Amino acid sequence: MARTLYVGNLPWSTKAEDLAEAFASYGEVLSSRIISDRQTGRSRGFGFVEVRDEDAEAMINAFNGTEFGGRVIVVNEARERQEGGRR
Repeated sequence: MARTLYVGNLPWSTKAEDLAEAFASYGEVLSSRIISDRQTGRSRGFGFVEVRDEDAEAMINAFNGTEFGGRVIVVNEARERQEGGRR
């Protein structure tokens, strides 16, 4: 099984590969992505890392509240997207 982790407050320059590399030191990373603005293509400062279920808690504990690229990041289990968001 896999779990998806939300990673917030990322530096604008962070790439998906940067996330995968950092998180891989605590377990298997299945995928990673940075969310970007549809119109500008600029990073929105957050992303997601898909990991093996058994590695998720260790990754959350290791990274939540730590510094990454000069910013203190937030890491927790991603929640399902709510319908009816911004328009």
